[in-house]
Amino acid sequence: MSIFNRKSEVLITCPRGAAPVLAEEIRQRNFPVKHERIAAVETFTTMAGCMRLNLHLRTAHRVQFQLASFRAYNADDVYKYVREYIDWDEIIRPDGYLSISSFVQNESIRDSRYANVRVKDAICDFMRDKHGRRPDSGPEQTGIVLFLHWVNNRCKLYLDTSGEPLNRRGYRKLPWKAPMSEPLGAASLLASGWDGKSNVVNPMCGSGTLAIEAALIGLNSAPGLMRDNYGFMHLPDFEQARWDSLLDEAEASENGELDFRIIATDKSAEAVEAAKKNAAAAGVDRYIEFDVCDFRDTEVPEGGGIVIMNPEYGERLGDVRYLGEVYQAIGDFFKQKCQGYNGFIFTGNLDLAKQVGLRTFKRLTFFSAKIECKLLGYQLYSGSKKSGKQD
Repeated sequence: MSIFNRKSEVLITCPRGAAPVLAEEIRQRNFPVKHERIAAVETFTTMAGCMRLNLHLRTAHRVQFQLASFRAYNADDVYKYVREYIDWDEIIRPDGYLSISSFVQNESIRDSRYANVRVKDAICDFMRDKHGRRPDSGPEQTGIVLFLHWVNNRCKLYLDTSGEPLNRRGYRKLPWKAPMSEPLGAASLLASGWDGKSNVVNPMCGSGTLAIEAALIGLNSAPGLMRDNYGFMHLPDFEQARWDSLLDEAEASENGELDFRIIATDKSAEAVEAAKKNAAAAGVDRYIEFDVCDFRDTEVPEGGGIVIMNPEYGERLGDVRYLGEVYQAIGDFFKQKCQGYNGFIFTGNLDLAKQVGLRTFKRLTFFSAKIECKLLGYQLYSGSKKSGKQD
C-alpha cells in the first residue's frame, strides 16, 4: 500500500495557545480531533489528507505524519528500529535529500544531535545496503524532513509533510520590525470571533500580517496556494496530478470580491510600503486600503466589524516608560471613533493594557515566540451603554 493511502496519527503543531483555534479549523475540514495540546492538535488521516491540511490550515506550523512508535533505551535501540522496521524505499529515494531534527529527554543522550545522527545513519545504511548509494543529508528542510520525539523510553518518528514550516506562506518579502507570524495573525483574527464578512481596521499595521491574513480569510483563499515546495512532494509515490487537483479545487472555491473593507495604517511610511509589497506578493493588495497616518487618524467606516492592533509592548520594541500614554490613547481612540465595533489589542504587557481603561469581554493567551501575550477584546457599544473600567 502506498504511504499516501495509509492512515496514521498526525501531529499538527501551532503557536502556543492557538490549539483550540487550530482544532476548529481541522474539524471544519472534516478531520477528527483526537487530542489538543497547548501547541499542537492530533488527528488521524492519510498522507493524502496531509496534503489537504497543508494547503488549507491557517494557524498550523507543521503537519507531521507518524511513521513509527517504539521503545528505545539508548541511541543504538533507535538505530536498530529505524534501520530494520521501517521500509525507507517508500519514504526517500536513494538520491534524495534528508533533514532530521528531534526533541529528546533520555538519560543516555546528552546532545539531541547525536540522536539525529543515529537516525540518519540507520536510513543511509539501509539505502546503501539495498541500493549501493545513500541520500544526502543536512539542515535545509527542502526535501524529506523527519522529526524524532523521544521522551524517557518512548519514541515517535514523524515525517514532516510540510517540510519548511507553514508560516512561510511566501508573501513576506519585507518583514519590518518584530513582525507577528502568519499563523499567529490568523489565529488572532479567528479567535476574535470575526465573521469574515465585516470590516477590519488595522492601525499600527507594521508589515501587514493581520490585514493580509484577513483578506485571505475573507476571500476563502487557501494559504498554501502561495508555496511550491512541501515535504510530501519528495516522497517516491507523490503524484503531481493529485496535488494539482487539490490546487484547482481550492482556487475554484475562492471568493472573487470582498463585501467589506480592510483598512491598514501605520505612522511609518516604510512600514506601509513593506505591507503593500507583502500584500502584492500575497495577491491581495487591491483588497486592502493602506494609509500613512497616526493610529488616531485611521478611518473607521460605518457598518461595524473589528479594530485590531498589535502595539509595541516594551519587550523587543519601544520603551515601557513612554508606552503608557500610547495605550491610554488607544482606549480613547476605541471610545471616540470605534463605536459599534469590537476592539482588540494583542500585547505582551498587561500593565500597559490596563492603561486602555476599558473592560475586556475576551482575554485569550497566545505566545509570540517565548513571550506570553494576551489578545484582549473590548465591546465598543454605540448608543447609551457605557463602558466600564478595566478588569
